Amino acid sequence: MSSSNRDKSPTLSERERLDKEAKAREEEEQSKLPYKWTQTLNEAEVTVPIPGNLKSKDLVVDLKRSHIKVSVKGQSPIIDEDSTWTLSTKPDNSKEIALTIAKSAGSNWWPHITTDAPKIDVTKIVPENSKLADLDGDTRGMVEKMMYDQEMKRQGKPTSDEQQKQDLLKKFMKEHPEMDFSNAKVG
Repeated sequence: MSSSNRDKSPTLSERERLDKEAKAREEEEQSKLPYKWTQTLNEAEVTVPIPGNLKSKDLVVDLKRSHIKVSVKGQSPIIDEDSTWTLSTKPDNSKEIALTIAKSAGSNWWPHITTDAPKIDVTKIVPENSKLADLDGDTRGMVEKMMYDQEMKRQGKPTSDEQQKQDLLKKFMKEHPEMDFSNAKVG
């Protein structure tokens, strides 16, 4: 088989075109849903537009310990998930139900809100910057260490690991004055 007949991986421009097509298809699928949604690693927020003449008494928002069901009375459910909710009036007098769905600790990006909805490509999600206070203790410590080390490198100073090695060497040298370290290379 000649090399011209082998399958070729897409070029950068082909990949960009394929990515754009996939994103357009995803956006079209999502626009057809009866709700809009966004997410962070901690929670997902869903808004369900409803006619402006409806009141909370016209809605069925069944909030239980482990799930929520949202519908207009007499109609099939729009959402059936775990969450909390509020009813709000927008500036144009239309209304929406806003749901906040808490994710379990260590959750990943969700490809959809309900399993019968079209999936999104979670590999294309670009998360917003998070605050250090939002991170768990171990992750926060790791991020703070990385930030410190980056700043030390920028200043031409040793990183925390390099400093720890230097401190251990100084301690060792102090504990062993009989040894000659004049030709020792540290690096």
